[in-house]
Amino acid sequence: MKQVQFVASRVALCVSLALSGQVFAEEQSTANLTTDAQNPEIEVIEIRGIKGSLTRAMNLKRSASGVVDAISAEEMGKFPDTNLAESLQRITGVAVSRSNGEGSQITVRGFGPDFNLITLNGRQMPGTGNSRSYSLENLSADGVMALEVFKTARAENPSGGLGATVNIVTRKPLASPGERYTFSAKAIHDSSNVENDDVTPELSALYSNTFIDDTLGVSFSLTHHERDFQKQQAHIQGWQANVDLPGNIDDSKVIDPRPLDNEGNRVGDYFFPRDMNYGIEDLERDRTNGHVVFQYAPTDDLVLSVDYTHTKAVTGKNGIGWGMWNEYGGNINAYELDENGTAVFADISGNDGSFTASRSTTEVIEKSAGINIDWQINDVWHIAVDYHDSSSETDNGIDKGIGSEGSLVLGSDQLRTKNYDYRTGDVPHAQIHWLNGSTTLLESEIDSHFSQFVHSPGKAEVQQLQIDATWENDRFDIPLIDVKFGVAMTDQTMGGSNAWSGLIGGFLFNPAWPQMFPDSMFIRNDTNGFLDAFASGGANLNPNYYYTFDFDEVVARSEAFLTNDVLGGDDYFATTAYHDLGTFSRSSVQEETMSFYVQSAWEFEVASFPVALNIGVRYEETDVTSIDEQQIPISVWWLGGSEWHTQYLPEDNTYTSEGQHDVLLPMLDVKVDITDELVGRVSWGKTITRAPLGDLAGGRVLSGSPKIGSRNGNEGNTNLEPFESTNLDLSLEYYYDESSYAAIGYFKKSVKNFIGSRVTETTIDGFKDIYQGPRWNQAVADIEARGEQATSDAIFLQMQANGATLNSQGYIEPADDDPLLLWKITQPFNATDTKKVDGFEVAFQHVFGESGFGIGLNATFVDGDVEFDVNSLDQQTPLTGLSDSANAQVFYEKDGLSIKFTYAWRDEYLIGVGQDQGSADNPPQFAKAYAQLDASVNYDLDERWTVFFEGINLNDETEQGFGRYERQFLFARQYGPRYTLGVRYSFQ
Repeated sequence: MKQVQFVASRVALCVSLALSGQVFAEEQSTANLTTDAQNPEIEVIEIRGIKGSLTRAMNLKRSASGVVDAISAEEMGKFPDTNLAESLQRITGVAVSRSNGEGSQITVRGFGPDFNLITLNGRQMPGTGNSRSYSLENLSADGVMALEVFKTARAENPSGGLGATVNIVTRKPLASPGERYTFSAKAIHDSSNVENDDVTPELSALYSNTFIDDTLGVSFSLTHHERDFQKQQAHIQGWQANVDLPGNIDDSKVIDPRPLDNEGNRVGDYFFPRDMNYGIEDLERDRTNGHVVFQYAPTDDLVLSVDYTHTKAVTGKNGIGWGMWNEYGGNINAYELDENGTAVFADISGNDGSFTASRSTTEVIEKSAGINIDWQINDVWHIAVDYHDSSSETDNGIDKGIGSEGSLVLGSDQLRTKNYDYRTGDVPHAQIHWLNGSTTLLESEIDSHFSQFVHSPGKAEVQQLQIDATWENDRFDIPLIDVKFGVAMTDQTMGGSNAWSGLIGGFLFNPAWPQMFPDSMFIRNDTNGFLDAFASGGANLNPNYYYTFDFDEVVARSEAFLTNDVLGGDDYFATTAYHDLGTFSRSSVQEETMSFYVQSAWEFEVASFPVALNIGVRYEETDVTSIDEQQIPISVWWLGGSEWHTQYLPEDNTYTSEGQHDVLLPMLDVKVDITDELVGRVSWGKTITRAPLGDLAGGRVLSGSPKIGSRNGNEGNTNLEPFESTNLDLSLEYYYDESSYAAIGYFKKSVKNFIGSRVTETTIDGFKDIYQGPRWNQAVADIEARGEQATSDAIFLQMQANGATLNSQGYIEPADDDPLLLWKITQPFNATDTKKVDGFEVAFQHVFGESGFGIGLNATFVDGDVEFDVNSLDQQTPLTGLSDSANAQVFYEKDGLSIKFTYAWRDEYLIGVGQDQGSADNPPQFAKAYAQLDASVNYDLDERWTVFFEGINLNDETEQGFGRYERQFLFARQYGPRYTLGVRYSFQ
């Protein structure tokens, strides 16, 4: 097909794109048709396909005020992207974090998901879960017209995007008159799948049409996606710093290369893993996206729009796991540390080994309904009124059988020792030596340990009214083009509840009931094929076996056997999170924000260079209210081994706290056309990101299972100030051909009010601690006097021998002479220092004439004084997500054939501060570098029919994470490649 691009003057192009705003891709097509009608002798054929999409995005970048990047619909359609996060990672400076092997949330210029604001057609969207971050994995790339990434401040945009503001643009029928429709069907094969369907469907339909002389329009899109896959993983919940070590261990059983001081003592900290676990999860994920728009234009100057967006994502999981829990002190028999003090080998007694079956079904429902009035009053005045009501609701209790997320833990304490070994390979070993003389626990020896069920539904809502006005300057003979101003009222709430059953159904194998489960219920499997993409995985892993068993059968046998008559107290087995032994809490946070802004555009010349200036300011005032309802904790009892449980009063308590803050956000953009091809920019402005909603919840929550070393709690802070960044951007862009350019940019962000987590060790009146109390210490002395090992199990028995009595539920309760329990309470706070991040972005896009070949390369390099100091145990407030990233694409598109390879790389980065079972120093979580190769092939059978193939993660990349140092293993995950074969029909 002949490809000719209509090229307007630069001024006309800039005006056209500026006026088109969010529907730039569709308006480009409309502008070409209009020009063709006015000039019938000119042949105008719009460039379509990858080249056309790249050209439109490039033209938007060129004409925009500030630093803006974009990607348009057709280009997204020819990427092998399963959702919008994966589409966005193609943009310079954008990297993704992943969930279940898919892109989930984005990091822009080193600033993680919570620092980036997601808007839908300019509307602020509620976050997913206990976060402000909108989870893009729930949105299909189909049905979206364009994605715009605003990297510099803009007064007219809602605040919250300290890193960037990402606007999702959906189709508007009146912007693209006439009938258009597309239908596609895909067959998806996920190579990781084992238990579910090997091939799953994805169906997509888009329709748009206008009626009554193009005054009435309707468009809708519908996508249904199914994916069945398996997730294989190994993980440690946390690392403990400077734990108790045995005082009488033989030197021959210790390898410690740390230096010695003058007195012969080791210098430096040391770290031990809290546990070691392995798991396989079989998952089924269904996602349905729908969007509908009605538009009516009673006059040429007035457009009324009503739209509705609906997303439903359901993820079902059946998991199996196995592993061990570690305690320290007298439990440690031997160990080896590396030069950083990290345990790479440990021989530990006590506790148990377990096999776990888990099940959950989580549903996410997102809705957004809105109305928009767009009125060009006259040649001078334009006004727009927009209102929307949007929500995101998450519920992990959709499973009809259990109504929650459930875990059934079986296993045994009949062991001699456990070995943790990470001296070689990519995955640690966790070998258990059982009392039966082998490293394999027999089916007949498997006993019930405990079960737990959690139900934690939540909902986030945003109601927002925005009124915007534009005045075009036709009165004053000055270089002022227009003035925009507006007001917005935003009411955002986030609320949810958490019900936990407690650890129910018999504990610690005492008494033991292995007869509950027949040997035939357990299927022994070898580890061939498990984590085989990792060295030391697969058949090389120790343990080299695991058991699978039926979740429903364990439930039925436990319900029949583990009754209240057998267990006593309030204990009994039931598949409910709302158990008599459990806890319940409910909390909500409401933010009410009033915003005002004014923004003006100017054009003039300086020394014959055309200059465009955009200057503005935004003011916002926010009131915060937190309401928390929770049970009142009164004591901690010990059930033996590692099981310590918090006790509560029967009645609840309600806490209400309030906060307030305001911000002033100025901005300035300057663009200079140095030549017809060369554009220079300078941007300065302030942006903010408000505190995570969960951190604003004011109540205090204590751990319901406060094991030794994990006596943790959390407390919110309603008066947290938002992160505030002062930003400077400099860029130079060279547009040397109609679809080709090169650009380099420098950015610097100075951020104050950094929000960190501070851990405070505190006591609470009335909370006594059995641990290291008089009875505990006497039991340790008695055991060691006999020359025996003072494990936690041995201490529990010795305390009873010394006169401690068990209550009716089998616990030892604190005594009056026990010391106060020392809680580690984590609370967010604003750091007083200002931290700086700077970096460079480079981008290159080249189309090789009419050959059909093209390439796109971009990279971002970031640095700053916001990194985590792994050698310090002090509280820190680093920036999460900071990392270099790069993307590459190579494509060929000609004569109906389109082939594209894309490569996305992200360097090592900090995921967050704090580990589930980490010590009070709030240890970090790092992700290792990740690189993924994808490919897509499209072939047009004719003008309407296209067949295509997509390959995702062709290089079989895995995900890995670690703590302070690389040998502090945290997780390894394996998914495998995915393949798609499909067909698409299009008409317009």
